[in-house]
Amino acid sequence: MSDCVSNDRSFLNKDSRNGYKTWDEQSSPLSKGHVNGHEAYTAEEDLIVSVPHGLSLMKKKLVLHVDLNNTILVSDAVTSQGTVAALEYFISTVTWGRMSQKGKWEWMSDSPSLLPPCIGAVSYYSQFGRVPGFTSSAEGRRFRGVLDEHLAMLRWPEELKRDRELTVKGEDGQLYHWILPSFFQLLRDLVAEGREFAILFRTFGSDLPRVLSAMSRVLTQTSHPLFPDLPALKLNVNEMPGQICCSKKGVVMSRAEDHFSTHDGERALYQYLSFVQGLGGFQDHFDWWARNDYSNLGGKPLWVDPFDQNVQHIFIDDNIRQNDKDTIVHPKVFLEQGGSETRTASTSELYDLCLVQTDLLRAISDPGYFSQRINICQENYDRNLQQGAG
Repeated sequence: MSDCVSNDRSFLNKDSRNGYKTWDEQSSPLSKGHVNGHEAYTAEEDLIVSVPHGLSLMKKKLVLHVDLNNTILVSDAVTSQGTVAALEYFISTVTWGRMSQKGKWEWMSDSPSLLPPCIGAVSYYSQFGRVPGFTSSAEGRRFRGVLDEHLAMLRWPEELKRDRELTVKGEDGQLYHWILPSFFQLLRDLVAEGREFAILFRTFGSDLPRVLSAMSRVLTQTSHPLFPDLPALKLNVNEMPGQICCSKKGVVMSRAEDHFSTHDGERALYQYLSFVQGLGGFQDHFDWWARNDYSNLGGKPLWVDPFDQNVQHIFIDDNIRQNDKDTIVHPKVFLEQGGSETRTASTSELYDLCLVQTDLLRAISDPGYFSQRINICQENYDRNLQQGAG
């Protein structure tokens, strides 16, 4: 394994509570931003979001935007990846190395991690793309134990009867959880804390209708053998999938009879998402992301209002990365209280405040993973507001 020289750049700081830029920090006096979709260079003070003095830091409603594939599902219907292939793919995105001067791959870390261990490290996936059977290959064999360990944790208990909606048969013939238990634990935890919250599944994939149907069933019937108390949470599910379409003209959001567009002002879409109740979901616009070279500008839109005392939006997705040229969410921050003008924020600015990069391995191994990440976002968000109001 090649030596990895550490560095102190903030985006490599593994302590998610510290080291990341916030709304109150910019990288230079003249920062490159995007206002209403147009690229512009703006003086730093114009991009800083000032928060009024005396801003209340009471418990806010949480609106959680949750990806599906490799976030709460370890499979992908669009790419026909089963549980084993999906998990191997994820491992290839969080293992790091580099090409040597002789053109040979060198590992720079023996442990998977969301962030590169040092400058110059790239993920195996970034270098080679999707490699079927990654942990059986010569380079990836060292991570076979990681795969086997987490597959064992994902297995549906043998003593339980198979449930066609809650289980999936892997390529190896084993029966696995289709929806991660840590997500159901999140629902329990939020209700136990007395939080007002809503959950919106946001996906480019095709699993949304099935997920909404499964959620409706487990939340209204005593159908999940490991979480028989879910109906007592009294959560409703809107089983009608919505759609978000993006273009150069703006964003259109629709679900059943509801229809909103940025032509009506971006504030209208933010308010609609802030007032949703229960669980629901939207199909996002993959082709727009692809046409924008898989950058933040083509990603799933997320509106953030740091002046809103009542609501905090948090997006959870395994493809959130602190490289704006290779990330999946387009964060749009309102510039003024009650205003409609927004700017595009960098991923690093909102990382672990409003954006959570899913660590799928921890989501599998730790039942409290999602609850912990959301608590960290709340603490960081409130600390940021306190600093802005100070």
